[in-house]
Amino acid sequence: MSNESFEKEKKMLGFKISEFRQKVINPKTQKPISQEELAYRTGHAKKTIGEIERGNTNPTLETLLIICRELNISISELFK
Repeated sequence: MSNESFEKEKKMLGFKISEFRQKVINPKTQKPISQEELAYRTGHAKKTIGEIERGNTNPTLETLLIICRELNISISELFK
């Protein structure tokens, strides 16, 4: 896989995480959860969630599994 292709895949992964995050509704506000709330739920920094969503970092499998758990999706759904 070329570096350009890898960067494109990271951005696509981040976009998908962002899309799934927008579908999770905070019961108190009745609005989609924020990056900050996802960060709190996963035990990561808001900056880290933002970097993942922008495709600027390469998250570990463990991080992706934690994010998937909080978004109530399977890892396979994330990579479809």
